[in-house]
Parts: sequence; structure tokens; C-alpha cells
Amino acid sequence: MPAKIIDGVAHARAMRADIKSEIEILTARGSQPGLAVLLVGDDPASQVYIRNKQKACVESGFHSEVHHLAAETSQAELLERIESLNDNPKIHGILVQLPLPKHIDAREIIESISPAKDVDCFHPYNVGRMALGEDTLYPCTPHGVMRLLQREGIE
Repeated sequence: MPAKIIDGVAHARAMRADIKSEIEILTARGSQPGLAVLLVGDDPASQVYIRNKQKACVESGFHSEVHHLAAETSQAELLERIESLNDNPKIHGILVQLPLPKHIDAREIIESISPAKDVDCFHPYNVGRMALGEDTLYPCTPHGVMRLLQREGIE
């Protein structure tokens, strides 16, 4: 099969427009989707990544919160913040930006996120459901690539 150049920017724009339409319907029904992103520390690459997520959320109509915590934030403080977001009805998805500082146990943090709000699909419950082929949230990047290929008619 010959190589095919895919215009990812055009597809992203079209997908974002589709998502925006869906979000407008949900918001009109009183249920605006909400994403909380947690960043611990000042990793420059993570800051760029989060800025891009924030921009995409705004363009799509998502409620979006960035929780930027100091690098010295303790494990207990981060767990407390996640527990609060798990209980927040305005937040439907939680993303903890990795890597975390060395003094924080990333596995415990990931496992503390409600599986229903785990947008990265890192929680063991979601990984298991995905491995079994059951309905679950899918990791954003691979899912986005699969949707891009589907839009292009590539199997």
C-alpha cells in the first residue's frame, strides 16, 4: 500500500467541531462536561501539554480546571485533591500529568482516581476492561489516532 499523507490538523479541527456540537447539546440539558488536570511541579513540557489541553477544552466548550500544585506537594495533599475532584459533580474527567516528582507514588495516585473519571485509562480497573474488550474509557492519544485512521478509511 502506498504511503498516504494525512492532514491531522484538518481532522482535529473537524473532530473538535463534532465534539463541540455534542457538548452544546449536553450543556443545554444542564450537563456541561468537565475536565480537571493536575500538574505537580514546573516541568516545561508538561506545561505546554496542559496549555494545549486547556485550549482544546475552551474551543470545544468543556468546563476545564487546571490544578497547578507546587513540586513540594505531598502525596497526602495530592490524594486529598483527587478525592475532592472524584466527589465533584462538575468534574467528569481527571487527568494527572505525568511524570510526578520522585517523592510521589504515581501508582497510588493513579489508583486513587475514580475509574469513571480516569481519562488516561491508567487505572487498573480500566486497563482490565480494555484488555477484555469491554466498554471503557480509552487512552486519549491511541483513541485519537484510531479515530483519525477511521476518518481516512484506513483499516
